[in-house]
Amino acid sequence: MEKIVIQGGARLEGQIPISGAKNAALPLMAASLLTSDTLTLGNIPDLADIRTLSQLLTALGVGLNHEKSAEKTSLSFTARDVYNTTAPYDIVRKMRASILVLGPLLARFGEATVSLPGGCAIGNRPIDLHLKGFEDLGADIELADGYVRATAPKGLKGAVVHFPVVSVGATENILMAACLADGETVIENAAREPEISDLAHCLQAMGAQIEGLGTERLVIQGQPQLHGAQYNVMADRIEAGSYIAAAAMTHGKIEILGQDLLPIMTGFADTLKSAGVSLTPTDGGILATLKRPKVKGLNVVTQPYPGFPTDMQAQIMAMMTLCDGASVITETIFENRYMHVPELTRMGADITVHGSTATVRGVSHLTGAPVMATDLRASMSLVLAGLAAEGETTVNRIYHLDRGYERLTEKLYACGARIQRQKAENT
Repeated sequence: MEKIVIQGGARLEGQIPISGAKNAALPLMAASLLTSDTLTLGNIPDLADIRTLSQLLTALGVGLNHEKSAEKTSLSFTARDVYNTTAPYDIVRKMRASILVLGPLLARFGEATVSLPGGCAIGNRPIDLHLKGFEDLGADIELADGYVRATAPKGLKGAVVHFPVVSVGATENILMAACLADGETVIENAAREPEISDLAHCLQAMGAQIEGLGTERLVIQGQPQLHGAQYNVMADRIEAGSYIAAAAMTHGKIEILGQDLLPIMTGFADTLKSAGVSLTPTDGGILATLKRPKVKGLNVVTQPYPGFPTDMQAQIMAMMTLCDGASVITETIFENRYMHVPELTRMGADITVHGSTATVRGVSHLTGAPVMATDLRASMSLVLAGLAAEGETTVNRIYHLDRGYERLTEKLYACGARIQRQKAENT
């Protein structure tokens, strides 16, 4: 076990390259199950979640080839000799996104058995929308002994799948399955996140016919089979937003390196600008600076895309601990995503939570303290607070960070942060 130790107060200045998006890479990896040909994915981030899903795919019989250069990684997946359609608990429990193998396995092989998923403890995230969608496509679903067993011995049939609420994972799962279904599938009230469009673009490169990208209505014409492709994972908009918050909190100047970042940051780029953060396009990406003495307090409500993303809620809260005035943050996606509040309070933040709403009153400074990470984005909020705090902050349980932020300490250190990983004395 390791921890991150930060000596706060350093002004950050420099360049930070943005990695491929974890939330895009995971469904793209699962899509490799839809074809016997090779799917090669470039710009893959080196993260714990990527390794976990690679382990799962290998356990199913997918061949994997890994190529790594100084800064970029590509993975090739060949699902020609899949011999197992059961995703076991020991792997699935580590990461909720493992459920994304259910749709491709079911569509191509007519059966799939997947353990009910685990992941971050940020609230109840049932998979009932996934299962109802598969039933709409003609699958039989059985829940037993902590596993989902789905069968469609005669194949899936195109249908209208309507989601009563927006679900990113369910949209991805049904979208992949529909690519091999017989006939036309219409997904209504589909999630519109850029990561879903990224998945759809990759599926199109594999021979899928999909219309309505970026809208709440996706139309898929099922194909008898898909073929291999080469595809680059999109940049991570949440990682980019996190480092923009770091620039603002340390009164720094960071160039966020990545192509076409601002268009995919709809929903929170405007929020950051309203807080006083300047986002100036450059040839390489975005230059982030704070154009006022303190960030301006705001009202923020998390919503499905193109609204403010729940995955940026903890980071914006950390930034608002030092705001001018007060901020009100309302979390509408997950009911248990304020676990970072007690830790930020330990550092001197003034935060009051009532139900789904947190009121953040800006303080003059934060003070370093030992804190405990509880989930991926909460972990990043504590790192951000530590960068701006007076004194030393120790962030424990950083395995959460390793799930979603590639080379975090290296990237921040290169911009002047006094940050390092150390072996934790107590595990």
